[in-house]
Amino acid sequence: MKDQPFRLVAPYKPTGDQPVAIEQLIKGLKARERHQTLLGATGTGKTFTMANIISELNRPTLVLAHNKTLAAQLCSEFQQFFPDNAVSYFVSYYDYYQPEAYLPQTDTYIEKDASINEEIAKFRHAATLNLLTRRDVLIVSSVSCIYGLGDVADYESLAITIKRGMPYDRQRFLRLLTDIQYTRSSMSFKQGMFHVLGDTIEVFPPSGDTVIRIEMPFDEIEVIQEVDSFTGELIMDLNEVTIFPAAHNVTTKEKIDKAVDLIKVDLDIREKELLKMGELAKAERIRQRTEYDLEMLRETGYCTGIENYVRYLGNREPGMPPETLLDYFPDDFLLFVDESHISIPQIGGMHEGNLQRKKTLIDYGFRLPSAMDNRPLKFEEFEKRIHQAVYVSATPGPYEFKHTRTKPLGTAKKDLIVEQIIRPTGLLDPPVTVQPKKNQIDHICTEIGKAIKRGERVLVTALTKKSAEDLAQYFQGLDLSVRYLHSDIETMERVEILRQLRSGEIDVLVGINLLREGLDLPEVSFIAILDADQQGFLRSRDALIQTIGRAARNINGHVVLYADKMTPAMEGAISETNRRRAIQEAYNKKHGITPQTIIKAIKDIAEEHSKLKLGRKKYDHQKIPKDEKKRLIEELNQQMELAAENMEFEKAADLRDEIELLKREL
Repeated sequence: MKDQPFRLVAPYKPTGDQPVAIEQLIKGLKARERHQTLLGATGTGKTFTMANIISELNRPTLVLAHNKTLAAQLCSEFQQFFPDNAVSYFVSYYDYYQPEAYLPQTDTYIEKDASINEEIAKFRHAATLNLLTRRDVLIVSSVSCIYGLGDVADYESLAITIKRGMPYDRQRFLRLLTDIQYTRSSMSFKQGMFHVLGDTIEVFPPSGDTVIRIEMPFDEIEVIQEVDSFTGELIMDLNEVTIFPAAHNVTTKEKIDKAVDLIKVDLDIREKELLKMGELAKAERIRQRTEYDLEMLRETGYCTGIENYVRYLGNREPGMPPETLLDYFPDDFLLFVDESHISIPQIGGMHEGNLQRKKTLIDYGFRLPSAMDNRPLKFEEFEKRIHQAVYVSATPGPYEFKHTRTKPLGTAKKDLIVEQIIRPTGLLDPPVTVQPKKNQIDHICTEIGKAIKRGERVLVTALTKKSAEDLAQYFQGLDLSVRYLHSDIETMERVEILRQLRSGEIDVLVGINLLREGLDLPEVSFIAILDADQQGFLRSRDALIQTIGRAARNINGHVVLYADKMTPAMEGAISETNRRRAIQEAYNKKHGITPQTIIKAIKDIAEEHSKLKLGRKKYDHQKIPKDEKKRLIEELNQQMELAAENMEFEKAADLRDEIELLKREL
């Protein structure tokens, strides 16, 4: 296993209260504290603090984010901080997913239907390969990390290791590739395939963009090379290589045979139960469907819905948790939970989400009871797999406070909450004022006019889609450049709207919940929060603090809450914002710091995306054979869709231009 240290590369050093936060968190981790919290205000460099801790401790690390967008953003930042180390992206690889279901009311059976994003699948395989071959691994993952991934021992033991000069039967090698789910290519050649040209075998691992070329005349491995998948250009000669399986749910023939026997036993038991209840149709259905799956397993080692049989393939008892990405990590791995106030509850809710659907399938004879074991981890199972965690949030939730806050009076004081609220730029949390709802639109229009004169932008948050659309329409009637943004807007249009806001093509953006975590818009100086006194999630204390934080990247940032009464949530948000602002002002005064607006030019981001970003690679089109350009266009399309989904609009545009160029060449 490759063992090299994390090497942090950054043009700046920790400043403000970053050094103290880093020191305290490292001290706690070395003292084997299981739970710590980094309470970091927006724009204080929490990602850089995490990077410094990872660099100091040199332990495999998982960074958990609550959605793909945030995960992609974090992965991009960590790749820049650790260019020489293995930084991977692990999220759900479905572009579209319709789970198997049965609706008794209408007697409707819905088959599982899914569209897999091959680009994301590549990142997932790269993540597990890195974990099994090196220790300088940092994986940024969504909640996908708590879903079943197949047996780790099988995945590792079935990998094929070959060395130059090793005698190897060619037919046996091809058979082994097939056993670990590689398919022989006919026309196209992509990840998870191999093809044979005389004595030369080319294998396309699922974890990257390069191909392993093996020459084995007279059943001896003479040459092992890594070559470019499009141009065939030699990248490097290798002395040995390990080829990992093309799928995570892979196992041995012996285990499949044993699993088939166990499934037969449970099938007989379930059929008798249904017959005893007089459910003849259901008994016939479960017999027919399960026997078909068993036949496919025996013949090919795989069947549709194989995940419903993981208990048998892993020789597990009923109710035992599935193996997940967490099982690929060594015991000393470190966990950071970003935006933990959202991520922790999300993890807790995953298991209950699909229980009823599975129960219905079982009750009506579509699946055996073992299908219940195809599930995400329960929260207590997740906790058992976590040895040390740091929760990162501007607004930690009840779970974080319960495990890391100061102990009650009369016990030993031990506060494991570390604050980081000083921004490197000296920017303060924005001042927050409350205005009555009467004449609120006129007041907002006045503030919009001031912001436009300064060349700055405005966010307005409403509570419903209808109110957001109506308000945007009203502003347009006043000749303001405005758009609305909510979940009904298509992904590509959504990222284009954000690009227009940053570039100044539009001045005002009206939205709902999309204007909270994860949006980095330093051009925004004014935020209007409508109906701030309404009770509910979108106007809770923490939600208000997060929304207020969007204005903390501009020196002129300020927020107005439009309300007719002061709610506890408003009072709490204003009080916490003022507390942080006072600390920040005192620090600036003590150190003679003048606050400065964060400058993040759009062209800088475009340059950033043109480099190696989540596996992004530039190609010399002249070196690519004409018949390979179609495959490159297909792959770049997948990358463009992924970039668009993750709101990386400059990267998506860059990829779109490259695709158009290739199409013209064809």
